Amino acid sequence: MSPPEERPLGREPASYTVAGFLAATALFAGFVALVYYPGRVGPAAMFVALLAAAMGGFQSRFAAWALVAVTASWFLGMVLAVIFERPIF
Repeated sequence: MSPPEERPLGREPASYTVAGFLAATALFAGFVALVYYPGRVGPAAMFVALLAAAMGGFQSRFAAWALVAVTASWFLGMVLAVIFERPIF
């Protein structure tokens, strides 16, 4: 019976770091969806946030909050587009 393999201390998989960058990108795109075509930008930002959340790791909480913020930004952007009669797509 061999001992379980251990990762060196301080080394996390690269996917954890990529998940953080994807979550930050989704958050930025979500805020852009407030003012610029929420029907196009919002769903794409939600997809990226979902992808970041699925990657997991130590950035999973940040990715979850990014998904909540992106969804709220998309909804608010759609409401503002209807109220101010701006294009949705």
